[in-house]
Amino acid sequence: MPGSYANLAVQQNLNKKGRMEYKIPLDQSAFYPHETVLVEGAGLSASTFVYPSGVKAVRLRHQNADVIMLPYQGQQIWSAVFSGRQLAMRSMFSEPQAERDVLRNLARFLLHCGVTGIGAPGPQDRHVLHGELPNAPYQHAWLVVGEDESGSYFGLSGSYEYIEAFNSHYRFTPLVKLYQGSTLLHTTVILENLNQTPLEYMYLAHVNFRPVDYGRLVYSARVNPANVRVRANLPPNLQARPGYKEFIQQLVQHPELHHELKPGMSYDPEVVFYINFIADDQGWASSMQVHPDGSADIVRHKPQQLSHGVRWICRTANQEALGFEPATAEVEGFSAEKAKGNVNVLAAGAVFRAEYQLGLLNSERAEEERVKISALTGITW
Repeated sequence: MPGSYANLAVQQNLNKKGRMEYKIPLDQSAFYPHETVLVEGAGLSASTFVYPSGVKAVRLRHQNADVIMLPYQGQQIWSAVFSGRQLAMRSMFSEPQAERDVLRNLARFLLHCGVTGIGAPGPQDRHVLHGELPNAPYQHAWLVVGEDESGSYFGLSGSYEYIEAFNSHYRFTPLVKLYQGSTLLHTTVILENLNQTPLEYMYLAHVNFRPVDYGRLVYSARVNPANVRVRANLPPNLQARPGYKEFIQQLVQHPELHHELKPGMSYDPEVVFYINFIADDQGWASSMQVHPDGSADIVRHKPQQLSHGVRWICRTANQEALGFEPATAEVEGFSAEKAKGNVNVLAAGAVFRAEYQLGLLNSERAEEERVKISALTGITW
């Protein structure tokens, strides 16, 4: 067994590749204000600490990565620094807050959204903004340590069981793995319907990068108004700025105008796109923000699992975000999405599973990805 595991209760299991994986349950009482290394080995480490706000955190590290997650609050990825660069959005929050309301604790990098709804609720909806998952109080959390064909990895997982009488009963289990030397996070989410009746469900991976001036957006879709659609209406909690409606109308006809993040473009308070992605022969679709230095932020997902693509761009004086967000639906709220036929149904006892990757590519790997996307879409990006 690699690494140091003093005084930890370790469980041994076989991972899906048939190799040994070690599961290390976490105890909420064992988190302290001072950072404590729990596990280290194979060039990786996992440590725990508590923010002054009282929110508990786990840090996964290797020589090129520093990732902070919140094991008991939504299993959010709060911060992701790769090769010395913070990938997460520029946020109003300097640290996570012990809040259930998504607007009072918006994860800076990854926010799981759902299951009873995503997006802003409409007048017929009962769910809160982005559902109950974003700041869900997880009942269990654990570290995983293992090795597979991609190398040695440390990861964080946990489970959240949601019960509402006469309604939904499910278990949601995400897993985020960091491989030694890699600047990509490998993420899996599992939703289990614990009811004896079907479960209507929605899921959105709210991935928030930090936009950069003159960043270029490259992604595996055929760009036209039918496949890259702009949401025309703002949620009721937001107000349009002067010139916003005119900017939206330009994007409706010419969505390619948003492919370069030029200073002064009116992403205030936000612009949302719905994108029809196409997959490569391995089933993956990609979205990149290519930086002026040639490196790129990236999300890869499988449209067969997460069939809708959502892009969120926000550039204001207070916060900036570039959201690459694979999802099961668009983000108009449960009732509106059900009317569109976008709400999925999980049979009694059935399981939904999705996987995606997010992180950083160096300039060489970003160029390889750009060439692949160009061949797939027929567009010279």
